[in-house]
Amino acid sequence: MKKIKWGILSTANIAQTQVIPAIQRSALAEVEAIASSSGKGAEVAAKLNIPSIYNTYEELLQDPKIDAVYIPLPNSLHRKWVLEAAKHGKHILCEKPAALTAQEMIEMDRYCKEQNVLFMEAFMYQFHPQHERVKEIIASGEIGEVKLMRSSFSYYMEDRETNIRMDKSLGGGSIYDVGCYCIHSMRYILGAEPVKVQALGRLDPETGVDVSAVAYLEFDRGIQGVFDCSFEASFRQEYEIVGTKGRILVPRAFRPDVNGGVGMVTVESNGQRRTEQVEGDIYLLQVDHLSEAILEKKPLVYPAEETIANMHVIDACYSSLEKKDEVTI
Repeated sequence: MKKIKWGILSTANIAQTQVIPAIQRSALAEVEAIASSSGKGAEVAAKLNIPSIYNTYEELLQDPKIDAVYIPLPNSLHRKWVLEAAKHGKHILCEKPAALTAQEMIEMDRYCKEQNVLFMEAFMYQFHPQHERVKEIIASGEIGEVKLMRSSFSYYMEDRETNIRMDKSLGGGSIYDVGCYCIHSMRYILGAEPVKVQALGRLDPETGVDVSAVAYLEFDRGIQGVFDCSFEASFRQEYEIVGTKGRILVPRAFRPDVNGGVGMVTVESNGQRRTEQVEGDIYLLQVDHLSEAILEKKPLVYPAEETIANMHVIDACYSSLEKKDEVTI
């Protein structure tokens, strides 16, 4: 059976600890090469048994054996290397946020389509089956009509002096880094788009980066949404859906892998409470989905149009932060 041969652009920690091991667990994919501009490529290749090493990203993209690339570079470099990868006919899995603005993503999507390559943003969490279970419960009517969704993603950043997420020129900021998950989860679970956004945040006085933010979103079906994200709070990764008859809580929404892949869905309705456990390997499921789409020419469940829609909301959040006012999307 043919496998998709993957190239990895950089030795980023998420590549080493999550995505490369997931590709190596896949029956549909294998890691063919890694490229590093820092000189760490040989060390990582030896540690993770990667056959080929390149000292520049360009050299890897010129390798005809490579079918697809994974791009975990700083946010500000996504556009450049997505366009370069597409130019060389490589399918693309790009870390979130895929761009810094919706307009950048529109340009990237157009070029990928011109080059006939698949593009997918790496929102790995969405492939965990706990979220489909949440949608089933909502559709069943068990919690009644949905009125509100809250979403939170935060962690305490110990290395603020050196972390690239604190560099505005590289696309740093809590909304770009973890708020994007909160926005995505509301759009994904509710199947609705926000029409108004009002965001408040705390900016680092030295870098100007948003280290925390809270936003109110009004959705096109009259549902309210609230999210918070932060580099200054304890680790939380959860969402809650509140209906007219009950609510659903998902306390391991975005990183169930830190709990062995076991997600949890708690439902409170009619005075009763139950918790369901759902298992899934999010990074493997993500890799398999894109690899299968390439092999069998299948459509993606998360196409670039969805990435563009998510970026429009991120744009609106940053615009609201700057204007200190509500923004219409």
